[in-house]
Amino acid sequence: MPSTPYVPRVVDSELDALLPELPAVALEGAKGVGKTATAARRATTIHALDRPGALDLAIADPFRLLSGPPPVLIDEWQRLPVSWDLVRRAVDEDPRASRFLLTGSATPRDPGTHSGAGRIVRIRMRPLALAERLDASPSVSLAALLSGRRDPLGGSTHFALEDYAREICASGFPGLRGASERAARARLDGYLEQIVDRDFRDMDHALRNPDTVLNWLHAYAAATATTASYDAIRDAATPGEAEKPAKSTTHTYRDILQRLWILDPLPAWLPTRGHLRRLGGAPRHHLADPALAARLLNADAGALLDARASSPPAARDATLLGQLFESLVTLTTRVYAQAAEARVRHLRTHAGEHEIDLIVERADHRVLAIEVKLAHTVGDPDVRHLRWLADRLGEDLLDAVVVNTGSDAYRRRDGIAVVPAALLGP
Repeated sequence: MPSTPYVPRVVDSELDALLPELPAVALEGAKGVGKTATAARRATTIHALDRPGALDLAIADPFRLLSGPPPVLIDEWQRLPVSWDLVRRAVDEDPRASRFLLTGSATPRDPGTHSGAGRIVRIRMRPLALAERLDASPSVSLAALLSGRRDPLGGSTHFALEDYAREICASGFPGLRGASERAARARLDGYLEQIVDRDFRDMDHALRNPDTVLNWLHAYAAATATTASYDAIRDAATPGEAEKPAKSTTHTYRDILQRLWILDPLPAWLPTRGHLRRLGGAPRHHLADPALAARLLNADAGALLDARASSPPAARDATLLGQLFESLVTLTTRVYAQAAEARVRHLRTHAGEHEIDLIVERADHRVLAIEVKLAHTVGDPDVRHLRWLADRLGEDLLDAVVVNTGSDAYRRRDGIAVVPAALLGP
């Protein structure tokens, strides 16, 4: 993707807090999320293994990757997996802070003889969250919501449904920002083609029929924001075919795509304190960027806004725009939660009577519950699952929020927060 002006990232503050105290940090995520640009701003020496000839030199003399004034950046380290172990050993011998940065767009099946735990700290980097994309200051902080203070809320936005549809398709990959709609579609096509034509091969899995993976990705995109079974996704990828791909084949697709950070499933929340029983354990499906799902489904902003753009067969009873809006809010929330040292999950009871789109959990296991609604207004039916959860968690529920497409942030009379997605920040 072409060079563009650097967009400040939420992860910048995390790196700036950790790198001065840690000897080695690995920044990981899908290709195109901006890892190299972010890491290079902090590096003095850069060894870029994706540049012509650089990998050959490193194979001939791997120890050269440790040379140069620190911080030393090894960019795309997975191209030479032994580099991970070299850094680990170098840190064992000299644990001074700010020595190494590594960026990786894939996780090798065997990254080395040691995990690097305690020596190399991993940080996930995702595509741009909404606050990183918009030229505006959000008025509601996720970190403040996680504090449990339940402060009064305010702020308004002119961001409307049409803007969210365009933002979904515009993508959170920094290199696509500012591109025309046609150019963005072409680049997303090229991105997907590279995954099946080259990245699978780089992961030691050459494909005899790349269309099979693209069909599987299409079905996975159709299941965005659902807990559809992988069997259902496989069947949706091969409609009308009597012989389906073996489960081992589709499991391999899933494994490689997750190691490439293309799939970003949201795990189920399984509370440790015994408040709730009979919860489902299936993940909700998300791609790294909802723009990839929109492109796989051949849906531009106009199609998303068309009332006829109803859910694909694998999806829940919602419009496709609703599914992708939830995916955008999920991506955004995960970026902010990571900065707040919290993790994001979803909640669904076994029979599906109750669902909470996002559960943001602090280290002390107290949680923030978020429902995502593709709606300008919020009524009592929209908060019934949040009220149900409040009855069961009591003080362990820090706050309850509906993220929607409205114009104003406020608290309802029952205390539940209503926050337009464009007004939510870290």
